[in-house]
Amino acid sequence: MRDSVAIVTGASQGIGRATAVRLARDFSKLVLVARSASNLGETAAEVGKVGADTLVLDLDLSQGTAPDLIVSRTLERFGRVDALLNIAGAVPQVDILEMTDEQWQHGMELKLHGARRLTIKAWDALKKTRGSVIFMSGNSAVSPRAGYAAVGTINAAIVALAKAFADRGVTDGVQVNSVLPGPVMTGRRESYLEKWAPAHGMTVQEALLKFPHEAGIERYGKPEEIAELMAFLVSSGARWMTGSSVRMDGNEVKST
Repeated sequence: MRDSVAIVTGASQGIGRATAVRLARDFSKLVLVARSASNLGETAAEVGKVGADTLVLDLDLSQGTAPDLIVSRTLERFGRVDALLNIAGAVPQVDILEMTDEQWQHGMELKLHGARRLTIKAWDALKKTRGSVIFMSGNSAVSPRAGYAAVGTINAAIVALAKAFADRGVTDGVQVNSVLPGPVMTGRRESYLEKWAPAHGMTVQEALLKFPHEAGIERYGKPEEIAELMAFLVSSGARWMTGSSVRMDGNEVKST
């Protein structure tokens, strides 16, 4: 899409980085947002190889001023917003009886409220281009467990938030969907397994086999697979698809 602009939050690693690199094939300009400037630089280099122009913004979306800066800098540099992909946010996986108010609040501020504020700030620009929005949730929204209660709760709230924006989007011409990935092998998950495995008398390779087996799936997902789904959802081919919650988890969640 010539002269089209996509904002990708959480673009410094994992699904966010994979999505940014994939979108560079379809969008001529990408705004890359995350807290890590050095990692964002690596993403920008990969995007540049594909041929898209980039604007790198190392900002923390849990801070209330970040959405204003992102949208104003984007419009100042590129003049429009065609797609917003809210991917940023990692919620602590702590048992429901142990997670503190501060941990709950931090997870909500970054993943839920950060995405909410940014979408509101970008809404007028998205209306002008009849643009698209994606909210990143997770399959724990439909299958919450005590060991990661906040993850499931916040992901469920994101699904509801996306549907509310989609309802307004029908009137305003903005397409809105949410994506619910299952267990994807990202750098964060690899680091977790490297600590978890020896603490439980396993090698990392044994742990890599254990978790998919227990989840009833063939393997972990890849960030690039989720990125392909994201690219489709903001493409012209998916334009009539709005208000949907799309789950991609290798059949981990057995319900519909």
